[in-house]
Amino acid sequence: MSKLYIVPTPIGNLEDMTFRAIRVLKEADLILAEDTRTSGKLLKHFEINTHSQSHHMHNEHKTVEGLIRKLKSGTVIALISDAGTPAISDPGFLLTRACVEHGIEVDCLPGATAFVPALVNSGLPNDKFVFEGFLPVKKGRQTRLLLLAEETRTIIFYESPHKLIKTLTHFCEFFGEDRQVSVSRELTKLYEETIRGTAKEVLEHYTNKPPKGEIVVVVGGKK
Repeated sequence: MSKLYIVPTPIGNLEDMTFRAIRVLKEADLILAEDTRTSGKLLKHFEINTHSQSHHMHNEHKTVEGLIRKLKSGTVIALISDAGTPAISDPGFLLTRACVEHGIEVDCLPGATAFVPALVNSGLPNDKFVFEGFLPVKKGRQTRLLLLAEETRTIIFYESPHKLIKTLTHFCEFFGEDRQVSVSRELTKLYEETIRGTAKEVLEHYTNKPPKGEIVVVVGGKK
């Protein structure tokens, strides 16, 4: 039976790879990787020799139709991203949707996702939250921030290190300087850290100490 497996990969520490994920990747007929060079290191580490091909945001619109044909012919495909769970701010949604539309089974394995540990260790309420991913870079950014300023649930963002100062500045402007913020950086890696405080305090910290690495920002909701 053909099937699409969605396989999470570690966000940093290779020990977070599950036994099931390794088995699925070894048994699949084809691995779709966001970047075959990056994933090649992971596959080599776990002695996974399955053929892989690239599937990323720049080609996924063009490749979905051909992949559906492969799946219908009986091919078992495993989809991975560079780190974490595919389709969470990464490629994967389009192929998953196409599989559902064509009646092809989709099996998403549980595993690493950066925003979950960042939310839990933030100390902010996590009974209700909203995941925003990356904010718009230019068009629609102000509109989105104005809307989120009224959000009462905890809000989770992904951000790149060179845009963090700009984003924290906008949080001070739109949410207020006293809004609680938690920034988790390099989760599961050697230099993992979480900085907590008001938006103003966290902004001052990273203004004096420019950030590096992958970043998750958790913001308390409006009270």
